[in-house]
Amino acid sequence: MKKARRLNNSSNTLLMISSVYSSMTKAEKKVADAVQNNPEEAVLSTVTDLAETAGVGETSVIRFCRALGFRGYHEFKLSIAQDLVNVPNYLNGEIDESDNTMDIVRKVTMNNENILKNTLDLLDIEQMTRAVDAIIAADKIYIYGVGSSGITALDTHYRLMRLGMKVEAQRDAHIIAMSAAMVQKGDVVIGISTSGSTKDLVDPLKQAKENGARVICLTSHAKSPITTNADIVLLIPTREMPFQGGALSTKMAQIHLLDIMSTLITTLKKSETNESIRKTANAVADKLY
Repeated sequence: MKKARRLNNSSNTLLMISSVYSSMTKAEKKVADAVQNNPEEAVLSTVTDLAETAGVGETSVIRFCRALGFRGYHEFKLSIAQDLVNVPNYLNGEIDESDNTMDIVRKVTMNNENILKNTLDLLDIEQMTRAVDAIIAADKIYIYGVGSSGITALDTHYRLMRLGMKVEAQRDAHIIAMSAAMVQKGDVVIGISTSGSTKDLVDPLKQAKENGARVICLTSHAKSPITTNADIVLLIPTREMPFQGGALSTKMAQIHLLDIMSTLITTLKKSETNESIRKTANAVADKLY
């Protein structure tokens, strides 16, 4: 039997559970809910205890652990215990009607600090390194995103363009489809989708991959449709509900990850990127008073 493999190299198992939650079976979701609602109790529980708490059979608990890439329940518990040592607070500060202005300011600030910390915890260094190498070696870079993710695509275009990359960004579904049909071997396509299930993005990425392009996806769901067509997967945390599309916390996570990526590119190609930054800065110098 093939040995189970961790879904990524991040150290935060609780964040990974959230990332793959939508792809779990009904029984696995019950186990996930039990663990996330009380991770401290899960660490102290036996397989039988957790199965009873979740209202499922013991085999469902084992399947849940293996779905996350663990060899068994003991290995899973050790990882959760490590999470609790490193990150004592997994809950965002919920805004309450009784909160005054300062309470809201503090909670929003705490939530934003948490999303940045969680982005780091979920980051797979190997995948990031591969993404940076692919972008540096690309003949041309195409960045696709629709809706709120389209705004992130534009920001990514701006950053990479200033570093001297040949890059274009598209936000319109029809233009994305036509653009993806024209990409070729040697190109890199970056698809940005929080849900990872946007048909207007998944289908063009599949086409780009068939054309021979390297595909990088930025998403919050490790087993979403977009990842099946990606060579490289970069994960970000999110607490977005369906009616919260475009939440600023998710946008911060996206931008933070892209900032890390562009900084790594700048470091690896320092002389070239510095020259490009100088040229672009000079180009708009006379726009200032």
